[in-house]
Amino acid sequence: MKKQIPLLLTLILILTLLLSACELPLPISAGDGAKETEASETEPAATEEETDTLTPEETEAARETPTATDEPTVEATVESSPTPDVTQDPSLQTYGPTDFPEGISPLTGWPVSDPDLLKLPPALISISNFPASARPQAGLNTSPFVFEMTIGEGMTRFLAMFYGAFPSTVSGQTEGDPAGGTSGGSGDSSSGDSSGGGDSTGDAAGSGLDSDSASVGPIRSGRLPYEDIRSIYSGFLVMASAYSGIAQTLSDATTIYGSDSSDINSAMIGIDQLYNIALGHSEGYPGSNFNLEGMKFSPDIPEGGKTAETVWVFYSNLNQIQWLYDEALGGYVRYDIKTDGSGEFVMATDRLTGEPILRENVIVIYAFHEYYAPTLIDVYLTNMPNMKAVLFRDGQIFDIFWNTQYGEYEQETGLLRPMRFVDANGDPVALKNGRTWVEIVSTSSFHVESEISDNPFTPIKEAEGTGLWLVRYKGLY
Repeated sequence: MKKQIPLLLTLILILTLLLSACELPLPISAGDGAKETEASETEPAATEEETDTLTPEETEAARETPTATDEPTVEATVESSPTPDVTQDPSLQTYGPTDFPEGISPLTGWPVSDPDLLKLPPALISISNFPASARPQAGLNTSPFVFEMTIGEGMTRFLAMFYGAFPSTVSGQTEGDPAGGTSGGSGDSSSGDSSGGGDSTGDAAGSGLDSDSASVGPIRSGRLPYEDIRSIYSGFLVMASAYSGIAQTLSDATTIYGSDSSDINSAMIGIDQLYNIALGHSEGYPGSNFNLEGMKFSPDIPEGGKTAETVWVFYSNLNQIQWLYDEALGGYVRYDIKTDGSGEFVMATDRLTGEPILRENVIVIYAFHEYYAPTLIDVYLTNMPNMKAVLFRDGQIFDIFWNTQYGEYEQETGLLRPMRFVDANGDPVALKNGRTWVEIVSTSSFHVESEISDNPFTPIKEAEGTGLWLVRYKGLY
């Protein structure tokens, strides 16, 4: 009997080892090792789906969580962390307000595919927003900066800047048709040597651009505020002529004529022609006759913001815009009110790509307006001290200032610098890396946070924490 006891103990030990070897492992993410399995003794192991949605804060907390083993688990946890290494992504870095690295646009804080295009001066194109048949406009998503301003009688017009990249992809979308529909006329554009397409922020003519199909517009007449904007960005204007009293105030302007005298929206400019105009302005001193530095860009969200998921801008009953924050896209998507009186809003798109008009930054600036006539309005934008503004980025609103005041740089070089955005102390405010849309309103205009309503402007009822911000334009016309 005594001899059988060791034999039974031996059999029990063997069975225990066999059962231990057959134990099913808990689900773990790819790259996790035995140490992560040991940690599961005190915490349920995360499934692959849960691991993929960890935030950086949760990842950091996981690194500090004690395990049931004496063996360190830091190394295994680091290997399985889903957090991307943003230090390797040049579009997720902090840049500015000066000394931008080569290949980084000072107007977006994004890298460009062809750094040589940064040597060309900015093109500022007058793009129609009224009549509504001009929509969807072509090329807006490629523009790093768009200025929207009143032109009287409740209407606005866009001055869209093109710098560092030109649009090239064409969806064939026209007004009233979904992406992929029949394309409209290309307007007045010169032919150029092209060898293929590219992405929507592709290179210019001679660098793989399909210039036969990519055009920007519709282009409309010049306006008085254009000269101030052109001068502070040292660019050139593209417009469909201008009233004689206005035209004599505008410098470095090229006129584009429509292809159909019966169609007010037929003036377009081909990218090959736009590139050649920019090249002509830069020949002899490329990159040395302008300085576009002065803004700061960072993926880090500034402190002190308030929730701002919707920005509702009211210029007139039939000219209202909603900018809705889309966290997945990382920016604000534009919606325009229909002009049929229905009160319905429709998503604005880029005719060239069929994609929604998206901006990482939406800025409302308050500026002095001079009203000469119902459709003759000027805006003072040069040599201005700190003026009130609000920045919308990352679903938040920030009180800031805009500034174009002359300083030592202007005195020494005779050149102007772009609009700067600063805080109350005069320090640069970080825009989000990406594109910016500027809504220009008068100093008598205002913005408030409102109760949620289908018609919040009649009457306006202020409320905190709703995330709905109203911008009400006020002007003589």
